[in-house]
Amino acid sequence: MGTGYRELAAILRDAIQRGDYAPDTTLPKQDELADEYDVNVNTVRKAVGVLEAEGLVTPIRRRGTVVRARPPMKRLGKDRYAKSKWKYGDTVAFVADREASGRDWKPTDQTQTVAKVEADREVADALGVMVGSPVYERARLVTDAGQPTHMLTSYYRPADVEGTPIVDPSPGPAGRGGGFLVLTLQGLEPDTMTETFYARMPTPDEAEQLELPAGEPVMVLQRRTYTEGGRVVEFARGVHAASRFSWTYTFKIPD
Repeated sequence: MGTGYRELAAILRDAIQRGDYAPDTTLPKQDELADEYDVNVNTVRKAVGVLEAEGLVTPIRRRGTVVRARPPMKRLGKDRYAKSKWKYGDTVAFVADREASGRDWKPTDQTQTVAKVEADREVADALGVMVGSPVYERARLVTDAGQPTHMLTSYYRPADVEGTPIVDPSPGPAGRGGGFLVLTLQGLEPDTMTETFYARMPTPDEAEQLELPAGEPVMVLQRRTYTEGGRVVEFARGVHAASRFSWTYTFKIPD
């Protein structure tokens, strides 16, 4: 057949996308693929390497080359922040995503650490403070059925959150309604936010914390939350495992 590794990668990619190899199943052994497509094992190895770099498969010890599941969870757009969920209910943003995806959740799916740190330039610019000023850092790791999905770290001026549940490191949301309700009770009700996303490869620490396979990028979120008067009351940075979410936005098209 004389198939090169790129051509073989295309054949296997099509088979995966057709569903010939279901998520969480293994591809045939490399020598079996070599026999089926009349190529040498090195060609198969390089073709599988292409699929791995694309995030379609991942090698797992004692299992072989496993087809990775496609995005299992919706990440809602503006609806995940609806006031009806957190101000009048008890549904914080990550829970809204779980419920929209038909997935179970428990408060301890979100663990967190809270510390007072010095603001870096990005945080300082967002909160309108001097670089090096003390700010509260609330870092969360969120899991789904034991698998990490994303990390989210929020920053606040100490005067806005001192003594509130936001600076309580207990696992789970910051009380009923989460951090947005806490801010509301402080007279700082969230009204508007700006979210910016971009993709990049993870740092070694991010890959370890999110348990990422080789070749998987992350989606990075930067979020600024404003009061009705335009005051930034939270600046957040999130790092999401790219394959564990689909991103959904519904909105009216502007005139």
